[in-house]
Amino acid sequence: MRLIQYLVLFSLAGVTSAALAQQGDAKRGQKVFEVCTACHAANGASNEVGPSLRGVFGRKAGSLEDFRYSPAMKRSGITWTAQSLEAFIAEPQKVVPANRMPYDGLPDARARADLLAYLMQQFK
Repeated sequence: MRLIQYLVLFSLAGVTSAALAQQGDAKRGQKVFEVCTACHAANGASNEVGPSLRGVFGRKAGSLEDFRYSPAMKRSGITWTAQSLEAFIAEPQKVVPANRMPYDGLPDARARADLLAYLMQQFK
């Protein structure tokens, strides 16, 4: 039942996040991303505390061979899309319970849209 709830959440988030990413401002998203650089390389090319974000869209979660992911992330079954990233960034522990990302989430939908616009521009 919980899996069905997540799938519905991702489906509903997909409608809004795709539209939000198109409406997002990549320049503002770059400012939002500054918080992310505490763990992710600014150029996205290398693993740091967090995995490389280069080529994140379309990549299966937990699949980079040279990064140590949590077991929860490896078995999540997520493929990173604008929709799945939007949901994860909003509430990482709700989407992938017991993941190792020490981030509480970004509740502001506009900031997430801006961040997604930036990520899509920089790391697609």
